[in-house]
Amino acid sequence: MLIIGIAGGTGSGKTTVAERLVHELGPNSVVLLSQDSYYKDNPHLTLQERERINYDHPESIDSALLLEHLRSLRNGRPIDMPQYDFATHSRKSETIRVAPTSVIVLEGILLFADPSLRSELDIKVFVDTDPDVRVLRRLMRDMQERGRSVESVCAQYLDTVKPMHDAFVEPSKRYADLIIPEGGRNEIAIGVLTSRVQSYLGLAATAERR
Repeated sequence: MLIIGIAGGTGSGKTTVAERLVHELGPNSVVLLSQDSYYKDNPHLTLQERERINYDHPESIDSALLLEHLRSLRNGRPIDMPQYDFATHSRKSETIRVAPTSVIVLEGILLFADPSLRSELDIKVFVDTDPDVRVLRRLMRDMQERGRSVESVCAQYLDTVKPMHDAFVEPSKRYADLIIPEGGRNEIAIGVLTSRVQSYLGLAATAERR
């Protein structure tokens, strides 16, 4: 099994890169996981208290559960991936059953900031995009998909997103095996990554036939 980690700042296009990779390789060979699904659940807190949590800090991620799930998949065991509700800042009661495949693609802003998670990644990709583009993409996404106001998105960006990006995300770029400028628009870089994974799948299939 090959586990690919795709990191980058908010709005960098890492999800687009991950989805392109899944599309090129086919759903039978690859499954996509998101680090966002593994935010810690805090049912003991009120909604107002949960809204004040810094979700851009590594401590907001249930890395222990994510690590457990990655190791389970690598060992051929299915997992029940949590689902996160961004409106209530809590986990949904439903989970998604994920079966192991030849390739696991994991995307998230803080993947490379955690040494334990980094050690589970066979290929580490960082999507590097201009900050102005990233903040505009985040603004549009949070308003359209998560029902946020312009004021709340801007306040969160200035209070936590940018400081945490500077403290954790940007420094983690040095751990990347491949840096993709401009995300999903970089056809050459995506082609290189896809070819590398296809070569792995071809070698794995040959080894199984022997």
